Amino acid sequence: MNIKEWTDVTMTISPEMMVYKNLEVKKPIIINRANFGTHSHYESSITMDLHTGTHIDMPLHMIESGEDSDVFEIEAVNGNCFVIDLTGIQDKQIEKHHLLAYKDQIKAGEIVVLKTVNSLTDIFDFEYVFLAESGAQFLFECGVKCVGIDALGIERSQPEHPTHKILLGNHVYIIEGIALKNIKEGHYEMLCLPIKVSKVEGLPARVLLKAL
Repeated sequence: MNIKEWTDVTMTISPEMMVYKNLEVKKPIIINRANFGTHSHYESSITMDLHTGTHIDMPLHMIESGEDSDVFEIEAVNGNCFVIDLTGIQDKQIEKHHLLAYKDQIKAGEIVVLKTVNSLTDIFDFEYVFLAESGAQFLFECGVKCVGIDALGIERSQPEHPTHKILLGNHVYIIEGIALKNIKEGHYEMLCLPIKVSKVEGLPARVLLKAL
């Protein structure tokens, strides 16, 4: 594996990073427990929300009695990936009609990643671009196995969270918080390695892309 061929699209974890709705509870806390001024070694602890930064949503996140991370299969978030550049759309929500032009390039069993103007700022936008219900239904019908987006949430302002439920309810995993500022539209291979945590609804992950 030539690591130079891969681009890291993972958000950097830090206490100052952008978090969903700027909520303090979602900001990572890193505590230095030992340093060379007091000990013979250096050691730190971290406390963070499982949905901070780049992460994968499990069905349990939005579906009562939905599957948790113990059922998750890592193959679902790895493999061929198509990045769609939607930075030019005027709407704040991605509907089916925004995706129809890409129908022939969206392949069943692959991953679709949505790049929007969310990628162009490091400040949380309460009116961020999201995937609307019709867009989620379209991608599900195309047979994709995973949908990624550059927002810290794949939807907002939709009662009952239909985007999450359409995808997660049909075993289509969601990756949120992908850093796509320097990524062009096109076909890639995705390498997504989540932290292995049992019985939870979200997994922080390291995500890399390699152009095909």
